[in-house]
Amino acid sequence: MPTFDPVRAFRKLAYNNALANHRLLQACAALKPGEFEASRTSFFPSIKETLNHIVTVDWFYVDGMEGGTLGYQAFEVDEPFDDVAPLTQAQTEVDRRLTALCEALTPERLVSTVSLHRGDRIQEERMEDVLAHLFQHQTHHRGQVHAMLAGTSVVPPQLDEFIVADDARFRGREVTELGWSEEKLMR
Repeated sequence: MPTFDPVRAFRKLAYNNALANHRLLQACAALKPGEFEASRTSFFPSIKETLNHIVTVDWFYVDGMEGGTLGYQAFEVDEPFDDVAPLTQAQTEVDRRLTALCEALTPERLVSTVSLHRGDRIQEERMEDVLAHLFQHQTHHRGQVHAMLAGTSVVPPQLDEFIVADDARFRGREVTELGWSEEKLMR
């Protein structure tokens, strides 16, 4: 009987995270002029603000897990992107970094200490806790954007498809666009 492999689980969460971001940002690229920045009801009052928040928080945590010292510089500009295209490029790049980080995980690395530079202090957390927090953060705010898309001209995309073998038929084009293979996703 196979045993639970937390390294594999976090790797699959990273793939799912990147796939969901890819789908969501493709949908946002199809918004009509004015819809991206339009005021809406949510934690952040627009799709633009929410997506900018996701990418800046990703910069902060991914940098910390990579051993960097970016810290609060990640948040120097609340909304670094006014348009979907450059935001998509930035999110895709940080998703690649997060996926690479998870692909390189070992059991020892997963329980290692991550130093997060919080201005006047260093927050120390276990890698597995930071990863779990970051994936939850992404899911939470992507869900808000998904709900906000329902009030636009764009149909919200499927985001709750997890990386399971049976769902391969739904993601073929995107797997190719992301430069992956089904074998890579299922290992």
